[in-house]
Amino acid sequence: QAQLAESGGGSVQAGGSLRLACVRSGSRLSSYCMGWFRQAPGEERVVVATHDTDNRGIVADVVKGRFTVYRDNGKTTLYLQMNNLKPEDTAMYYCGASLTCERLWTGYTDFWGQGTQVTVSS
Repeated sequence: QAQLAESGGGSVQAGGSLRLACVRSGSRLSSYCMGWFRQAPGEERVVVATHDTDNRGIVADVVKGRFTVYRDNGKTTLYLQMNNLKPEDTAMYYCGASLTCERLWTGYTDFWGQGTQVTVSS
């Protein structure tokens, strides 16, 4: 059964770094685009980054230059390296997967993880 499991969240001060990890299980997801979303309290869930099976990563403009998305060589784990974190990055971060990255960027996912909380204090 296809599943996604996030880890790596926590509390940091502004300017700090965190690395989130999303481990996928189930061979079904091996051909899926994977991505990171975040949702702050009272706000909609938005796409942060995607990474396709051709090893291409794209991050949203709001985090460009601070966040990097990549997969491990076995392509079972998706990472989100977050540097120079700001209080406005505080949110629940979710891993998602869909047949295409285009679907992820429109907010449509076929699979979701449970999320991991990131809190950035000023």
